[in-house]
Amino acid sequence: MRAAVNWLAEYVALPSELSARELGEALVRVGLEVERVEAAADGVSGPVVVGRVLSVEELAEFKKPIRFCQVEVGEVEPRGIVCGARNFAAGDLVVAALPGAVLPGPFAISARKTYGRVSDGMLCSARELGLGDDHAGILVLPEGQPGQDALAVLGMREAVLDIAVTPDRSYCLSVRGLAREAAAALDRPFTDVTATVPEPDQAAYPVAVTDTEGCPKFSLRSLNGLDPSRPSPEFVVRRLRASGMRSISLAVDVTNYVMLETGQPLHAYDRSRLQGPIGVRAAVAGEKLTTLDDVSRELDPDDLIITDDRGPIGLAGVMGGASTEISDRTSEVVLEAAYFQPARISRAVRRHRLPSEAAKRFERGVDPEIAAVALQRCVELLVEYGGASAESGYTVLGRAPEIDPIPLPALRPAELAGMPIVTAAVRQRLEQVGCSVSSSDGLFMVTPPSWRPDLVDPADLIEEVVRLEGYDKIPSVLLKSPAGLGWTGEQRLRRQVSQALAYAGFTEVINYPFVSPDWADQFGLPAGDARRGALSLVNPISDAEPQLRTSLLPGLLANASRNVGRGSRDLAIYELGLIYRPAATTGRPPRPGVTQRPSPEELAELQAAIPEQPRHLATVLAGELIRPGWWGAGRNGNWADAIASAQLVARAARVELSVHQVERAPWHPGRCAELRLGEVVVGTAGELHPRVVTAFGLPERTSAMELNLSLLAPPPPAQAPQLSNFPPVLLDLALVVPEDVPAATVLAAVRSGAGELLESVRLFDVYADAERLGAGRKSLAFALKLRAADRTLTIEEATAARDAAVARAADRVGATLRG
Repeated sequence: MRAAVNWLAEYVALPSELSARELGEALVRVGLEVERVEAAADGVSGPVVVGRVLSVEELAEFKKPIRFCQVEVGEVEPRGIVCGARNFAAGDLVVAALPGAVLPGPFAISARKTYGRVSDGMLCSARELGLGDDHAGILVLPEGQPGQDALAVLGMREAVLDIAVTPDRSYCLSVRGLAREAAAALDRPFTDVTATVPEPDQAAYPVAVTDTEGCPKFSLRSLNGLDPSRPSPEFVVRRLRASGMRSISLAVDVTNYVMLETGQPLHAYDRSRLQGPIGVRAAVAGEKLTTLDDVSRELDPDDLIITDDRGPIGLAGVMGGASTEISDRTSEVVLEAAYFQPARISRAVRRHRLPSEAAKRFERGVDPEIAAVALQRCVELLVEYGGASAESGYTVLGRAPEIDPIPLPALRPAELAGMPIVTAAVRQRLEQVGCSVSSSDGLFMVTPPSWRPDLVDPADLIEEVVRLEGYDKIPSVLLKSPAGLGWTGEQRLRRQVSQALAYAGFTEVINYPFVSPDWADQFGLPAGDARRGALSLVNPISDAEPQLRTSLLPGLLANASRNVGRGSRDLAIYELGLIYRPAATTGRPPRPGVTQRPSPEELAELQAAIPEQPRHLATVLAGELIRPGWWGAGRNGNWADAIASAQLVARAARVELSVHQVERAPWHPGRCAELRLGEVVVGTAGELHPRVVTAFGLPERTSAMELNLSLLAPPPPAQAPQLSNFPPVLLDLALVVPEDVPAATVLAAVRSGAGELLESVRLFDVYADAERLGAGRKSLAFALKLRAADRTLTIEEATAARDAAVARAADRVGATLRG
């Protein structure tokens, strides 16, 4: 919205010493976005004066029309200027840019020879002065004296505010609204636009509104005897130009002028071209309308249209129709001012891609009570400057929507803003924006004005009070954050596990939780495997990955494949993230509304429909785990390292996992281990199946581990160990067991049998020899460390603990002591 400062000054008593820039700063303080404070003359310098054309000589020797003009510019001798325009004659007042002037562009003016004559300056069009896009002819002035400053005559030296109006402040798309904001910002008196409005008698012109929801209020006035040859008054043209609009004709200029002044869009019909009553209704599918831009548009049933007996004559609130357009022969005029439903206008603008100044205001919401004043202002201007006669009739159908009062605790603005605002100031600020305020027992009942559709709840009112008090007065206070509760147990577990893997040389990766539908086939999962029950997304980001993962391994193996393809063949990576399993409930969950809180039953159904989302941890090892060098040969990672990564996680979580052989896709059937916490299966580790390795292009013997971290209880805070001052007793124990007995089972038996004196036990050797041990048997060697907290162990005590461990192993798995 562009508005001249002197226009604003007609409605607010601006201090005489206040500059335009200071006014802009005041408006910024109350929340408006003032982009520029400028004058149209800012891009023009040097001598640009009023000139009177004394004579015009046609230069017939050239193919296109060229004229050599003698122009009086207030000097002793006239200036000879060459010009190609033909819209002026001798005696007309024009704008002459003399040598030394610089026009917008920049375009420097100098005396130069052209078309066989010396042109001592240039006659200017509106476009060359930066006043608009009209360059059809030279700008002819209605008044002025030769030699007078043309920029002052055109009003180009008047300051103009260029304000970006946000959608919630539609009232600021008018001089009236900006003046009200200036008055509040400067605490100066405001004078509203007023006019003496006649009583409605429904006699202006017959009208019928059938779509009262789309058009709650519709008003008409009529005039006759308009002289279409009369020009628009200079102050109207100047102010339209300052606002970025060009002058068209008196009737159109007046409606645009009043729209900018009051914020109420108006439309003028040529009464002689109307056929029958005016109607307001929804369009019928297939109807067409030719709008003022000479484009035939097919209408939509959602469009709100203006009609007469022939059909559509205007797209309501957006643009009028060509069939009733004001022309240079119009002498009878019907003026329309209406209030249309903003949403309907907004949809029509986007549907037809037809923005307009009227639609910009209607779709944001206009003041439904200003229509009468706007019509009367139009009538007065057309009577005064167009010689028209106003008919006595005044038609009003419908009424504006009612506005309910809003309760506002008087102390709430101060509490929310964090600064002192007395109740008297709250009332004053609300009244400054046009609200009516009544109070009782510390509670204000505030009725917003008709031009503020954005004020709908107490928060809106508080914003008005605070912004007028001054956002700059809100104190900057550093908030005191409450003492933190620290990490939760789950957070501690995740961090400890992640740190342990990182310290061991693993690199963390993070993947999207989406997978392709064929991943389960690539992994060779059996038909009944629960991991095949993946949830499908209604609106996936990628059609290639429309499902939520039930395992972390698809993403991790894709990471490994991508790295191997780029030359990084030695990998140790891990991911910590959620997987998604279908909820136990079936059927569609409820869809509660937004007007009230869902009931406990609805919340329970919604909660039950949420997929189960356990947190998993997975690792992948490929290529060399230890690289060769001067220290010796290297070593590739294998199934044992995958199991070791699970045990590393278990140590970080301070739990102990048991390892049991199992067959489970996508692991190698002979090199796969099930990880248990007590009797609960928490994960799987081992070497991947060769088919899976080949499918992903990974190195041979690539291994992986996946663990359900949600099944591991968060460990309690770590306690410092009790260190004994007494020496340990170190014993080696070799037990012979059947080959099919897992080492983990023997280890558990040794640990439970040795009792409290056992500090640690470690498997350090596996030996098989059919000749010495017997067929189908193997030897497992364990290193035991025994220690007492209060004494040095005797040989007898250590031997008793060892014998107890052997006895327990013999009882559980049939172990014998190797000789």
